[in-house]
Amino acid sequence: MLTGSYDLALVLVSLCVAVLASYTALDLAGRIARSNGWNALLWIVGGALAMGIGVWSMHFVGMLAFSLPIPLGYDLTLTLLSLLIAVLSSGFALALVGQQSLPPRRLLAGTLVMGSGIASMHYLGMHAMLMQPGIDYNPWLFGLSLLIAALASGSALWIAFRLRQSAPYVSLVRAGAALLMGLAIVGMHYTGMAAARFPLGSFCGAASRGLDNNWLAIAIVLVTLAVLAIALLTSILDARLEARTAQLADSLAQANRELTQLALHDNLTRLPNRLLLEDRVGQMIAKVQREGGYFALMFLDLDGFKPINDAFGHHVGDQLLRAVAGRLRDNLRGEDTLARIGGDEFALLVALKAPEDAAAVASQQITRLAQPFLLNEQELRISGSVGIALYPGDGASHQELLINADAAMYHAKGSGKNAYSFFEHSMNTNARNHLLMLQDLRVALERGEFVLHYQPKFAASGEQPIGAEALLRWQHPRRGLLLPDEFIGLAERTGLIIGIGEWVLDEACRQMRQWYLAGHRHWRVAVNLSAVQFSHAGLLECVAATLRRHALPANCLTLEITETTAMRDADSSLAILGKLAEMGVDLSIDDFGTGYSSLLYLKRLPANELKIDRGFVRDLEQDSDDAAIVSAIVALGQALDLRIVAEGVETSGQRTFLTQLGCDSLQGYLLGQPGPAEQMAQRLPPPA
Repeated sequence: MLTGSYDLALVLVSLCVAVLASYTALDLAGRIARSNGWNALLWIVGGALAMGIGVWSMHFVGMLAFSLPIPLGYDLTLTLLSLLIAVLSSGFALALVGQQSLPPRRLLAGTLVMGSGIASMHYLGMHAMLMQPGIDYNPWLFGLSLLIAALASGSALWIAFRLRQSAPYVSLVRAGAALLMGLAIVGMHYTGMAAARFPLGSFCGAASRGLDNNWLAIAIVLVTLAVLAIALLTSILDARLEARTAQLADSLAQANRELTQLALHDNLTRLPNRLLLEDRVGQMIAKVQREGGYFALMFLDLDGFKPINDAFGHHVGDQLLRAVAGRLRDNLRGEDTLARIGGDEFALLVALKAPEDAAAVASQQITRLAQPFLLNEQELRISGSVGIALYPGDGASHQELLINADAAMYHAKGSGKNAYSFFEHSMNTNARNHLLMLQDLRVALERGEFVLHYQPKFAASGEQPIGAEALLRWQHPRRGLLLPDEFIGLAERTGLIIGIGEWVLDEACRQMRQWYLAGHRHWRVAVNLSAVQFSHAGLLECVAATLRRHALPANCLTLEITETTAMRDADSSLAILGKLAEMGVDLSIDDFGTGYSSLLYLKRLPANELKIDRGFVRDLEQDSDDAAIVSAIVALGQALDLRIVAEGVETSGQRTFLTQLGCDSLQGYLLGQPGPAEQMAQRLPPPA
């Protein structure tokens, strides 16, 4: 027998090629599994070429590593045929592991086909030497090589199928698996080579006309490495592109979720907004129509929020709204919806077992809101007014229910606040009137519909006026002359009172400037400040700018604030009143005795006068309690060195009693009714 030998360097090269081909096959299997349609088919075709050339190259490098003491060569046709078999076997294997599942029967069939393909490629490649006489094979080693081919093919298919999905450390696992697969393929090849026996006198029929060994090894290795490198590089680039695409898709999905969140939820409180609430109401209507039952839509408006927002700033106001949302949401059930409609308005959608259960829910929420909120070490108190619309009964659509719940809320607010009210159909008329009034109020200032009337003030000891109180009136184009009680509350709730109050202050100072130039230099004009206006951050600058604009001495202006407003936040009031006093403006505590005062704070307030409420003056002659209260107020004012003003004087007896008691000045219908500035000037004597 002819004795063969091996080139160790080429043997190692064949092993490296086998491992690289195995890794490429495993990587491409993952690409195929994540593709579909034409993309999957292209990956199978490209993978079959890369893997087939790689396995075939390993075989031929191994063949070239083997040498006999005779010239060797390889038939081109048979060599190319063995390459085709390797490519087809690889394509079948890749198509198989690209399936969604790999049951045992399919794995067995794939093992037989791929194992037969590898064995056929190997032995056809050896036959390409055209040995004469033919190669004699050891039957045991021949059978062992076939068994190794089958086991290697089955293992390769199973490993490729298991590692085709992306997972942590998958590249490292694939490298280990590729090493085992490469060793198995090389083991099959060299077992088959060991089975071959070449009798003495044999010669290679393809030595003279076949492929030349000298350049064949280099060409095969270079081409194979190039093909495998291209396949791997393409796979890696595709994987990165896929990962980038997945990342972009995740980013887009996250952006869509965020946009949906923004579109359907309030940005401040993270509660559902009006759009999502309307959808939930529609769903609840459909459910009740389908299954029966009841639900309530409640419209909740915070009482006292705007003064807090103006006094402490929007930052604290936002914190308060978030705290309110959290408190209202705490005890809700999963099927209930709390939404923020806008500003300080919330809506609550609640499923009910019976219509009367709505009262208990509304009462609970009002009670929760009544508990103080502690923000930035500041205790804040608000309340809530709730309007309730029931379904079925109070509306057939979400629009009707919202409108009717809103109307019921305004009824609750008009009835004293901090309460709830069920919708009644008569409220629709009130709601429409309210809406029309609000629309008219928004344009009344720019249309010049507001006017000031002046009620004179007189010294208690004489007949001479000492000034006047400016009283706002609205000359409504359809409703005629409206008193403040009919629109001031609405102006305060909507914030329009700030602009209206600034106009009143400017107009009163303008008129006082005319009286001042006419010789009434000892007069004072009094202007009432609402609670909202008093808490507004721009009050001080507005007062200073108005006095400068009309060149009016500060002591010609008296600003009146109610006792309740002054005591709501005494420390803050002290700071504001102190700065007004530094300007030289007179300060009056209006409606004194109707609220609650701390004498400790009262003596610290830089006020100049106390104004006795007309409610005490009205029954002064018949009610001894009122007389005692007025006497106490006068005594208190004198002790604090304050001027005392009594309003609502309508009889001579009231005037005499108040004068004798020690009041400094009086005003009321007995002395002079409110009227335009021109009318007041006509009634009064010229200045001395």
